Amino acid sequence: MKKSLKIVSFLMLIGVAFTSCKPKMISEKNSFSNGADVGWLPQMEATGYKFYDADGSQKDCLQLLKDRGINTIRLRVWVNPNDDKASGHCSPEETVVMAVRAQKMGMRIMIDFHYSDSWADPGKQNKPAAWAKHSFPELLTDVYQHTYDVLKMLKKAGVTPEWVQVGNEIPGGMLWPEGSTDNFSQLAQLLDKGYEATKAIDPKIKVIVHLDEGNKSEKFRWFFDKATENKVKYDVIGLSYYPYWIKTDYQSTILDLENNLKDMATRYNKEVMVVEVGGDFEQVQNTKEMLEATIKAVKRVPNNKGLGVIYWEPQGEKSWSGYQLNAWLSDGKPSPALDAFKN
Repeated sequence: MKKSLKIVSFLMLIGVAFTSCKPKMISEKNSFSNGADVGWLPQMEATGYKFYDADGSQKDCLQLLKDRGINTIRLRVWVNPNDDKASGHCSPEETVVMAVRAQKMGMRIMIDFHYSDSWADPGKQNKPAAWAKHSFPELLTDVYQHTYDVLKMLKKAGVTPEWVQVGNEIPGGMLWPEGSTDNFSQLAQLLDKGYEATKAIDPKIKVIVHLDEGNKSEKFRWFFDKATENKVKYDVIGLSYYPYWIKTDYQSTILDLENNLKDMATRYNKEVMVVEVGGDFEQVQNTKEMLEATIKAVKRVPNNKGLGVIYWEPQGEKSWSGYQLNAWLSDGKPSPALDAFKN
C-alpha cells in the first residue's frame, strides 16, 4: 500500500511539474520573435573571420546575438549552389548543419526557400539549373519534393522549423516565367505545393509568403487580393523593410509600414512579420532607432498578430561581405544598434 501511495505521489508531482512548465513552453514559442538571418555565418567562420564581444573577448557569433536579445535564426536554402563565399553555399546539407547549431543555442528556426541556385528577389527569380527545362507540371513536383526533402532532412536531424518561407521576396512571382505574377494561377499552384509539402512534415509549421517594400500598401493589397482570388494557402504575410534602399529616412515611412501591417492582418485575417530589415551600419543611432520603431510597429498590430522582426545578416561585417546594411563594427564587435532587440 505504501509503495502504491509513493507511486501515485510521484506521478502527481510529475503532473504538477509538467503543468507548471507547459505554459512557459507555450509562451516562449508564442512570444515575440527577435531574429537574425545569418546565412553568411558559416562562410565567414570558414574564411577565418573572428567575432568579439564589447570587452574584446572572442565569442561565438550566435552567442553574441543571443546576448543582445536575438531568439530566432532565419536561414536561406538554395537548390544546387556554387561555392562562392558570398553568393554560394546555403545548400540543403549546410542549412541543416546551421539549423542544428542554432537550435542547440535555444534559437527558434525559420527556413527561407529561394527555389533557385542563388539569390532570388524582386529583380531575379531564376529557376535552378536542374529545373530549367522542366514543364510546369514538373515544376510543381520540383517545388513539392525539394521543400519536403529539405524539411525531412531537418526533421531527421531533430529540427522542425517554426516557420517556412515559400519563396523569397516574390512581388513578381517566382520560378520565372512559369511562376510569374503574369500567370498568377500558376504561381498560386506553386505556392500551394510549398505549403502542402511543409504541412506534410508538420501541420504546425507556419507558412510565410514574403514581399519586399513593406511600407507600400498598394503593392501588398494587389498581390494578396490576387492570392485570395486564387485561393493561395499560407499562414503569415512576410514583409521586408529597408528605408535605405528606397532612399528615405525611416521616420518618413515607418507609419506606412505600421498601417500596412495592420491592414494585412485585418484585411486577410493573417499574422504578419517583418522577415527582413536593415539599416546603414555607419549610422548606428539611426539604425537602432529604426529597429526600435519597427519592433513597436509590429507589436502594435492588434490581437497579437504581429509575430516579430528579423535583421538580415547583422553579422555580415562590411570588410568581409561588402554589405552596407550589416550591424557589425569593423573591429569584429556587434553594433550597439542591435541593442534595440534587448528591450
